[in-house]
Amino acid sequence: MLDIQFIRDNPELVKDKSRQKGYQVDVDKLLDIDSKRRDLQSELQELQAKRNAHSDSLSAGKPTAEQIEVGRNIKLQVTELEQKLKPLDEEFDTLLSTVPNMPLDDVPIGDSEEGNVVIKTVGDKPEFNFKPKNHAELAEAKGWLDKERAAKVAGSRFAYLTGDLVLLDWAMNMYALSKLTDESYIKQVAADNSLKVSTKPFTPVQPPAVAKTKVFEATGRLNKEEQTYKLADDDLWLNASAEHVLAPMFLDEIIPADELPIRMVGYTTAFRREAGTYGKDMEGFFRLHQFNKLEMEGFSKPEDAYNEHLLFIAIQEDLFNSLKLPYKVLNKCTADIGLPNARGVDIDVWLPGQNKYRESHTADYMTDYQTRSMKTR
Repeated sequence: MLDIQFIRDNPELVKDKSRQKGYQVDVDKLLDIDSKRRDLQSELQELQAKRNAHSDSLSAGKPTAEQIEVGRNIKLQVTELEQKLKPLDEEFDTLLSTVPNMPLDDVPIGDSEEGNVVIKTVGDKPEFNFKPKNHAELAEAKGWLDKERAAKVAGSRFAYLTGDLVLLDWAMNMYALSKLTDESYIKQVAADNSLKVSTKPFTPVQPPAVAKTKVFEATGRLNKEEQTYKLADDDLWLNASAEHVLAPMFLDEIIPADELPIRMVGYTTAFRREAGTYGKDMEGFFRLHQFNKLEMEGFSKPEDAYNEHLLFIAIQEDLFNSLKLPYKVLNKCTADIGLPNARGVDIDVWLPGQNKYRESHTADYMTDYQTRSMKTR
């Protein structure tokens, strides 16, 4: 969540930046609730101090009837104020959670992904003297992809992957892990991109596949209607991305400064409902309800955070270059970066079989927005 003091100091800026991201936020109502809440908190603190002082005064001996009555009245007043404060706290938290992170100044203003701006294009597109097959045609021809049998078992938009395709999937995972866990590799990528960052390697993590509602909400990523699956009999949601269960690993914790940066690479099977996308890009592996992924996640000191963001992007680019895959890097616009992000970069890879670039990687920069919600300090 955003720092409430920042909102108090910059209400018009927050309104403007929220609109740029496509969020209609009632900042005036939030600040009104905030003011009433602070007044009650001040009254409550004064009463609690009075109660404590009264309690201390009774410790010397047996209280009189008058002293007991005074204590009872103070207790009743405290209870009454607490009851008044509770709904204000709840409304305050709800309103504050709707305020998005503020986009950085270099984030292009746009109302859809069409507003994303290409930063650079790398690599030459391969040329063929025949029409190349797309990934689905190749996989189905080789018997590596079976969506028909999967539909009988789990419904539409699931798949059985078999044979060499599974081996390739694991090989790519291990290739990336071998790089990310190698300090000399991190050092080289940082040097190649003139980044003054720690050379600390990434720690591999296999997180839980699910998270509680409160935890998911703290990440700013719970999308009940469009993306996230809910377990019917439990207060648990399936992760839609490794980030959703990696970041809360340090929920409610204070991380010692000398342990930063913390860099994790998590492997998960992710699940997405993909509501509202039926018939859109559903061929092959696209928009499946279940998929596997590796994801980088990190915590750092505020003054180092932006360079960490650039390091993550540089690593993604380096992996593409090592595989000789043409790609382009996009600066995502305000409407496309999401609620908790201050900046987002997509990397789209060239797919000859589709004759176009498709999103493959992303790198999100959230400043202290998510950690404040998770109470990670």
